[in-house]
Amino acid sequence: MLKKILLVEDDPNLGLLLQDYLQLKGKFDVVLCVDGDEGLRAFHKQNFDLCILDVMMPKKDGFTLGKEIRKINQHVPIIFATAKAMMEDKASAYDLGGDDYITKPFRIEELLLRINALLKRVSAARESDEKEPQQTQFEIGNYVFDYTTQLIWFNGQQQKLSTKEAELLQLLCLKKNSVLTREEALLSIWHDDNYFNGRSMDVFLSKLRKYLREDPKVEILNVHGKGYKLLVN
Repeated sequence: MLKKILLVEDDPNLGLLLQDYLQLKGKFDVVLCVDGDEGLRAFHKQNFDLCILDVMMPKKDGFTLGKEIRKINQHVPIIFATAKAMMEDKASAYDLGGDDYITKPFRIEELLLRINALLKRVSAARESDEKEPQQTQFEIGNYVFDYTTQLIWFNGQQQKLSTKEAELLQLLCLKKNSVLTREEALLSIWHDDNYFNGRSMDVFLSKLRKYLREDPKVEILNVHGKGYKLLVN
């Protein structure tokens, strides 16, 4: 069965090139849209296995589109494509729930590798969930964290987390009062322990510390040379 991909790219030449290449590989049905508004309409009408979103687009940029897609579907893999290579843009891509980030100009073969890797990961995750459901609700001191809804509750108030923040907090909760190695976190969530992904993770850890700061018994510690520990006294 063909995997359906939503490709939103405002450069018509690049869009058609990517569409033709991926479809010629015989595994994909690619729906091409030329701006964010058209992409969102297509997402409402059809079910997609993966989305590739150009960031710099008219009418609705890729980050805004990605955020709106995440409100509809928390799990569909999203790859952001942009000419910008700044760390802030990569952090924004992951913070909005993106699963990968590719910088233009890129080789089409590299994009194909990333698509296959994400689809393989999603398939493996589904098989794992079917075999052994993972814990999704946690008590963290006076906080309650629900991974499924990506919400933290404290004294009747709630904080919405991004997908990457929720995934990272779940790993920390599953290892509560034990060390979560940096490599384990990066490979589990980002599937690559490179420098840029490590910097992105540091941003998310800072945000999680901010969300959990109201309870003095809760702390996310840096364990030098190893990783991190969610300490709950």
